[in-house]
Amino acid sequence: MQGVIAAAITPRTSEGDVNLGAAFDLIDFLGAAGVEGIALFTTHRDVCAIPPAERIRLVCLGRKRSRVPLLVGVGSTSLDVSAELTREARNAGAAAVLLPPIFDFPSGEDDLREFHIQFAAQAGSGIATFLSNVALECAIERMTGGRFGGVAVSGEDLAPWVSASAANRFSVLSANDGALASALASGVAGVISPLACAVPELVVSLDRATRAGNHREVERLDGLVREFRNWFASIPEVALLHAATSLRGMKIGPVPAPLSAARQQKLDEFREWFKGWLPAIKKLSANA
Repeated sequence: MQGVIAAAITPRTSEGDVNLGAAFDLIDFLGAAGVEGIALFTTHRDVCAIPPAERIRLVCLGRKRSRVPLLVGVGSTSLDVSAELTREARNAGAAAVLLPPIFDFPSGEDDLREFHIQFAAQAGSGIATFLSNVALECAIERMTGGRFGGVAVSGEDLAPWVSASAANRFSVLSANDGALASALASGVAGVISPLACAVPELVVSLDRATRAGNHREVERLDGLVREFRNWFASIPEVALLHAATSLRGMKIGPVPAPLSAARQQKLDEFREWFKGWLPAIKKLSANA
């Protein structure tokens, strides 16, 4: 897994079921926009609301549909389910899985170590596993022996991680849209980006400009990222990403939770702003 990995929203019907047709459309859209990978099931909401059987079904069908590698979130509320999801992702041909600690289960460092050991034993080999929500020392220890392939880091200070990854031969993915430009320039293998689900052209262009050493273009594109993210101060991120991705023509489904009247008004303002802002983003793809 490398480059821009779009953290895809899971499209839902009005009844809350996974909308497979809309999911295929989103996979097509992201692949055509130039992302180098698509991440499924990276949010707590997906883990809690979507039964494992539905997650497995989307992974199997999505892998057949996607032209780019899939990174599959296998977070769950139990070790057995995470291991099963990993085996199914491997059998479906996914490129890698993303493993957080067990949700809603407080654990210390010793508990987390035992969880990782037992997970590796149950899941088996044959697919790269990226750990999330682990400390640097923990990551270095886990990488020894080759049972895990890398880590996803949500912090902004990536230098220690990049240095450790070079010395210990594991991959680092940044999972922080708030520091996209600095992450892409830091030497990480790639970024897991929710923003890339809504405006993949922008994140892909930022990655390309960074690789080319075009500092002026990086600064300009980072400014566009910050323009979008400025709305997070008044509207929940999930609502913004749902609205923006829907305005790209994707049938994402309803926002997970209702908004207050004041926030709904702000969201309506965002929609109007986004419609006027989007043409400049679409031009990035045409100029690639």
